[in-house]
Amino acid sequence: MQRLTNAFLRTAARSLAVLIVAVVAPWQSGHGQIGDTVFTVIIEGGAVYDGFGGPSRMADVGLLGDRVAAIGDLAGRRAGRRVDARGLAVVPGFIDIHSHALRLPADRSGLFLRAEAENYIRQGVTSVIGGPDGTSALPVGELLARFALEPATINFGTFVGHGTIRRAVVGNEHRAPSPEELAQMKDHVERAMLDGAFGLSTGLKYVPGVFATTEEVIALAQVAARYNGIHVSHMREEGEHLLESVRETIRIGAEGGLPTQITHHKVVGKQMWGSSAETLRLVEEARRRGVDVTIDQYPYVASSTGLTILFPAWAMEGSEDALRARLRDPESRAKIKEVLVYNLERDRGGGDAANVWIAYCAWNTMLNGKNLAQILRERGETPTLLHAAELVMELQEQGGSQGIFFAMSEHDVERILRHPQTMVASDGGIPEFGTGFPHPRNYGAFVRVLGHYVRERGILEFGEAVRKMTTFPAQRLGISDRGRLQVGAMADVVVLDPETVMDRATFQQPHQYAVGIRYVFVNGIAVLLDNDLTGARPGRSLRRN
Repeated sequence: MQRLTNAFLRTAARSLAVLIVAVVAPWQSGHGQIGDTVFTVIIEGGAVYDGFGGPSRMADVGLLGDRVAAIGDLAGRRAGRRVDARGLAVVPGFIDIHSHALRLPADRSGLFLRAEAENYIRQGVTSVIGGPDGTSALPVGELLARFALEPATINFGTFVGHGTIRRAVVGNEHRAPSPEELAQMKDHVERAMLDGAFGLSTGLKYVPGVFATTEEVIALAQVAARYNGIHVSHMREEGEHLLESVRETIRIGAEGGLPTQITHHKVVGKQMWGSSAETLRLVEEARRRGVDVTIDQYPYVASSTGLTILFPAWAMEGSEDALRARLRDPESRAKIKEVLVYNLERDRGGGDAANVWIAYCAWNTMLNGKNLAQILRERGETPTLLHAAELVMELQEQGGSQGIFFAMSEHDVERILRHPQTMVASDGGIPEFGTGFPHPRNYGAFVRVLGHYVRERGILEFGEAVRKMTTFPAQRLGISDRGRLQVGAMADVVVLDPETVMDRATFQQPHQYAVGIRYVFVNGIAVLLDNDLTGARPGRSLRRN
C-alpha cells in the first residue's frame, strides 16, 4: 500500500509540474496573457545565470507564488514587489549537498534552534542536504515531517546514514552483522528511501562505519539503488591510503548499481600532496567504464572534526567509557599513543602540533581557538609530537573536543575545484554566533568560491562556479525543479554583487558573515531583502522524487 501511495504521489507531482509549465511557458515566449498577470516579484535588469554553466543574459525574472513564471523583458508588467538588479547577478539558490545543519529529531540545535540560518542565507544557500558521513536521523520520515511543521528559512532534505543504521542494529562492535542483522539494516535503508531520503551516506573513517566491510556497504547500497538513490562517502582514509579509499568508493557505486560520490574530497598529509592528480584520474577512468562517480569539496586547506579522528578505530569500539578504560590501561595507552604520534606526524596533524587547533571544547572553553603547541607551551612543556599525543589523550579523557587540522595543500584544493565533476559543499552547520572557533566554511564556503577562486584567482568562470553550486548538486540528487533559473522551476533565487561577494570568516575570526549577497528568495518568499533578514520561514522538506 505504501508503494502504491508513493507511486500515486509521484504521478500527481509530475502532472502538476506539467500543468505549471503549460501555464507559464507562453509567458516566457511573450505570448498568452502575460500582460494581464500580476507577478509576486519582478527582479529587473540583472545578469541572469540559469545554473547550467554558461554566460549570463540580461533579463528580468518574474516570480509568481513559489515558481519562476517568466524570464525576459518584463518592462511595464505589474508586480507586488520590484527588485532593481542592475549591475548585479541573478542566480539560482545554492544547494549544499553536504550539510550538518540538522541531525537528529531530538536535537534542538541547527535549524530547529536557529531557524533563520543566517550563515547560510548570507552565502546564497537556499537548500541543504543533511545526513552525511554515515550519520543521520532514524527514522528519516519523522525528521522530515517535523521540519515541515517547524520550517526554517531554507529547504532541508537528508541522506540516511549507514553508521546510524549499523549502530542501531549491531552497536559499536567490531564484527560483521549476522544475516538477520543485515536484513534489518536493509529494511532500515528501504524505509528511509520510501520516506524520501536521497540515498545512503557512509562514514567509513568513523565508528561504527569503520568496522564494516565493503561488501556490507554494497549490500545496503543496492537497496538504495532500487529507489534511485545515490551513495556519498566520507572515505576510510584521506591520507596515505587515499587511493585505495577512492577505489573502494568507486567499487561501491559499480557493484551497488548507483551513483557514488567522494564527499569533501581532500588530500591529507605532506607526503601525499599532489595525489589529487591520481585520484581525479581514477574518477575519470571509472566514468569511462560507466561508473557514475562525482565529487564534492569545501575550498579550504584545513579540515574539521572531533579529535577522535586521530585515534585508532579499535580503541573506540564500544562506548566512551570503554575508550577511557583503554586509556587508563598502560599497555593500551602506549599503543594508542603510538598511533596518535603517527597521525600527528603523517596524517591530520601535518607534522606539527601547531597544526591542530581546538575549535570547541565544552568542558574548558579557555582552550577554544588555541593549537596544541600553544597549550603545551602554556603548561611549560615542549611542543613535541609525543607531548601533543599525551595532550590529545588527556583532552579525550575529560570529554573530548572538536578540532581543526591543517594538513592540506592549496594546489590540491585548486586542482580538485577545477575538475568538472566537482561540486561545492560546506560540510558545515549552523554554529551559535560567537561561540567557539568553528571552521570558517560554516560562514563562507560558497561565497569563497565566487570571491576568491573566481574573481581573485581566476580558477573558474563565474557561470561554471554557479553550476557547481546549483544544477550540478540538483541533478545529482534528482531534484528537477530547483538549482536552475527556468520557467516553472521553484523560485529559489539569489541576487548578488559579483564584484563584492566574498567570505569574511577566517580561522582566527570565524564568526563573520559573508558579504555581497543582496536578495534571497526561498520558494518565492523573500528571506533577505537588500541585505536585511525578513524573518520569513518558507523552507520546505525536500524528498527524493
